[in-house]
Amino acid sequence: QVQLVESGGGLVQAGGSTRVSCSASGLTFSTYAMGWFRQAPGKEREFVAGISWIGGSTYYGDSVKGRFTISRDIFKNTVYLQMNSLKPEDTAVYYCAARRGTYTNTRTEYDYWGQGTQVTVSS
Repeated sequence: QVQLVESGGGLVQAGGSTRVSCSASGLTFSTYAMGWFRQAPGKEREFVAGISWIGGSTYYGDSVKGRFTISRDIFKNTVYLQMNSLKPEDTAVYYCAARRGTYTNTRTEYDYWGQGTQVTVSS
């Protein structure tokens, strides 16, 4: 049984930093592309960052490029999202997702999802 569990986040001041983590179990982590998505109230879930299973190439949504960094630890089966220079518009529930095979930024092509973790950025 595949399980993704997010942790971290919380309340952060604008301009600050935080990190969210996603611990994966029940899958061969090194063969899955991993992604972070976020959903703000009243908005669609949007792609934030992704990392491929081959070589660990990384990809970012336009709104977070240069501020967020995705990384993974294949020995710990964990993927991280380091968020710097946070803005109030980054406030959302952040979801971890896993997809067997190649990377994609398309939400519907991910196979497994975590329950989400809230990140709130105060102005």
